[in-house]
Amino acid sequence: MSRILIIDDDIDLCEMIGDYLTAEGFSLDSVHNGEDGVRHALTGDYTLIVLDVMLPEVSGFEVLRRIRAASAVPVLMLTARGDEVDRIVGLELGADDYLPKPFNPRELVARIQAIKRRISVAPTEGALPPAHVLLGDVELDGAARVVYREGSPLDLTSVEFSLLYVLLRLAGQVVSREDLSRQALGRQLQPYDRSIDVHVSNLRKKLGPFRDGGERIKSVRGIGYIYTRTSV
Repeated sequence: MSRILIIDDDIDLCEMIGDYLTAEGFSLDSVHNGEDGVRHALTGDYTLIVLDVMLPEVSGFEVLRRIRAASAVPVLMLTARGDEVDRIVGLELGADDYLPKPFNPRELVARIQAIKRRISVAPTEGALPPAHVLLGDVELDGAARVVYREGSPLDLTSVEFSLLYVLLRLAGQVVSREDLSRQALGRQLQPYDRSIDVHVSNLRKKLGPFRDGGERIKSVRGIGYIYTRTSV
């Protein structure tokens, strides 16, 4: 049974979410402050963490920062509706996805299920998980879900891994933001949704440029992104 940790100081909301997730077959733990959230996140065996930005004493951003310093567990952040800054900051700190409050509990379940599918199989619309992808100095091991650059492992989130797999598999081809969202996030791209752009930006920083200084992942204005085949 998949275990989910909810870190939110709204006890009524936690109970409501718990009812929905329990009905979907998930096991649930809830904590209501940041310090307890970090402790549970780093000591418990959780499939996913639902984390509110607005927490007493220790903010959700600080909680996420501490979690990411030691764990790659998927994190879905709850943000205030219309506050794009919170969403972008959360994604930049390593959140896998976000959901603005107030939200329909069914959408939360759908987002969680999408993340669960993504970390269980490759984002290829039903295809078998990738065994191995090698392009230049980058090697992706799909079975172990690890990526190496010049033989050294990279610390990628589950979304970054999925994005890189799609881009490597289609290297030399432009991949639309819509396709990246569907294959890497497991959901349709929403209007004014910048999550893919922030995840790609994070991925670029971790991969770094080619040895000759060239960009690995280039933006194609108004369309999406392309992983270039520049030799290294």
